[in-house]
Order: sequence, then C-alpha cells, then structure tokens
Amino acid sequence: MSGRAQMMWDEAVTGYDFGRGHPMDPVRLKLTRRLVAALGLDRELTVAGASAAGDSTLRLVHRQDYVDAVKAASADPASADPAYGLGTEDDPAFPGMHEVSALIAGLSVGAAEAVWRGEALHAVNFAGGLHHAMPGAASGFCVYNDAALAIARLLELGAERVAYLDVDVHHGDGVQAAFWDDPRVLTVSLHEHPRTLFPQTGWPEETGGAGAEGSAVNVALPAGTGDAGWLRAFHSVVPELLEEFRPQVLVTQHGADTHFEDPLAHLAVSLDAQHAVQAACHGMAHTYAGGRWIALGGGGYEVVDVVPRSWAHLVAVAAGRPVAPETAVPENWRQEVYALTRQPGPRRMTDGRWPVTFREWEDGYDPADRLDQAVLATRKAVYPLRGLMP
Repeated sequence: MSGRAQMMWDEAVTGYDFGRGHPMDPVRLKLTRRLVAALGLDRELTVAGASAAGDSTLRLVHRQDYVDAVKAASADPASADPAYGLGTEDDPAFPGMHEVSALIAGLSVGAAEAVWRGEALHAVNFAGGLHHAMPGAASGFCVYNDAALAIARLLELGAERVAYLDVDVHHGDGVQAAFWDDPRVLTVSLHEHPRTLFPQTGWPEETGGAGAEGSAVNVALPAGTGDAGWLRAFHSVVPELLEEFRPQVLVTQHGADTHFEDPLAHLAVSLDAQHAVQAACHGMAHTYAGGRWIALGGGGYEVVDVVPRSWAHLVAVAAGRPVAPETAVPENWRQEVYALTRQPGPRRMTDGRWPVTFREWEDGYDPADRLDQAVLATRKAVYPLRGLMP
C-alpha cells in the first residue's frame, strides 16, 4: 500500500457540534464525505480510521489540567470553566466534547504515523486543522489542536524538520505557539491581517522564540485580497522557505474560509484559487519533502456551496486524481444537500475562475500596492534570519 493516499474518516466526527446556530456546523463534514463518495474518490485512496488520542498523546501539546477540564465539561457542560476557554460563545461545552475532540486529534495523529512509517505517501483529515487550540485553553471553535499534535507525534517518531503551512483566513496561532521555541518546526501562516480579524495575531514581526528565530513566518494579507493577490503572496514566500528548510514532512491546513462567500472573514478568494494552492502544496511536498504530505481541513463557514467542494478537491489532489473544475457536481449529492439543509447545492466544481493567474514576485513589486507591502514585510522580517535575501 506504500505510496497510496489515505483519507482519515470516522462518522463520529460529525458529533463535533457546538449547537444550533453556531458557525461550525458539522453538516459541512457530512456533506464533504458524501461528495467525496459521489465523485468516486473512495476508489482512489484508502479510507482509514484511528483511535481517539489518549491523555499521553494529548499531553504532547496540551496541559493535563486542561485535558481534565475538557473531560469535566464534556461530562457536565454546565460546569465548563471559562478560564480554560470552555463554555464561551465561541466554544460552548457539549456532551461528549472530549471524546469527539480526541477522535479528531487521533485521526490527524494517525495520518502522521501512516505517512512517517511509509504506509501512505499522503494522508488527509478534513475534519482536522483545529489550529487555534492552545496548550491550556480552547479558542476559536477549537478544543484540541490536532495539527500541533500531529507535528509533535512526527517529532516523537524521529522527524528532525517538519514544515507547517496554514492557508486558513485566520492566523494559525495555536500551532505557532506550540512550536515557538522549536527550530525543528517551520510554521508559515497566510491570513487576513490581524487588524481586521480574530485572533489579532500573526504580524510579520512574529518570527519565533529564542533559539528558533526565523521558524515562524506570517503573511498578513489586506482585507479584500482576491485570487491574484493570494496566489502571488503564497508563491512569493512559501517555495523559497521550503527549499531552504528541506522538511522531511509537509503538514498543510486548508481552511476554506478565505472564500469570498465566507460569512466570518473578508478575503475574496475563489474555490478555484483554493484548488490551485492545494495542487501547489501537493507539488511542493514532492519537490521538498520526499512526497510526504499530511493535509488537514480547518475553518470554513459557507457549509454548502464552499466547504464540501473545496475539501473534495483536496482529497482528489491527494489521491492523485484531481477533479477538473468544470466537472458537474453529481445530482445525487445535490439531492442529499437539499435533504439535509433545504438549500440547493452548487452545480459545478468551480466558481468559474479557472485557470487562475497571478504575477510572480520575480517580475517586480509595486511599493504602493498593499499586497506587495505585506509580502515584503514578511520577507524582510524572516528571510535574513534564514540566510535568504529579502
């Protein structure tokens, strides 16, 4: 089976449910899984499960007192302690919260183990990517930080260099915090500028702790950035850093909330640009990391039109059978969409913007352009720390 892709899945992840009206609607996971099946992608990869992460695994990133607080809130939601970020508007407690959060973490850890051991070349957990959870607190709809736990497990297994690339609209603050002082982990986050979006971190000047200078990279994009700017920023920073760092594994987080329809943020990126970045991540895994690629989901709150199509494209890219953007969405899936949500589903696997184009950084930059200013701020802050020319 070596070389095949794995999709990590357990129907129980749809129990990650903060309740009616919360933006993190688990129907997005159910619809993604069913679209993957409707497109026939199940036949192109292995669908695998994993055990929920136990306390010893969770402690690779999280404090035991926090894990205990999650368990207590899970057993009795009324007892949730806001000091741990639980029972808040963003992270209301619900019965079984610990169990399903540990399961999502276990699936990402299982993906890391499969890739590191050569059981799979690529592994996808689109239920994962819960990148805001801190060692001692829930944050931003995230209880356990499965992305950080997967990276910590890779380090425990002997990895010496792991690159984490986060293209969610929100800063990957929890993963950055977990490895702030660890030069073995390069964290790169492209996100909407902290002046205009939660969690108000991810400034270009955030570059890593003592002994790990240059191991944190943040590209803070102006609100309103669209396809051409988003792709320009991505390609102006990421490939050079990966070439210099030479990761043994690439871990990527693909929050779909950069999309122009997303209700919680202010970028203007299309599904087609998201697809282009997924394909670029796949290519860079092969170019710089021996093909070892772990791809996670993340945010995304347009749960019918955007998230299922974006993550189905991600699964298809990982499976080595990318779905052509002009492909019609299967009618049986659209019927399921209506049955579950009473909304009409999208008709094609594109927003009509394929192929997306952008201007390469080498073609010159405009000092008056806000996007170019953002890219240059990141390059000036980080590149010299890594021995690169800004």
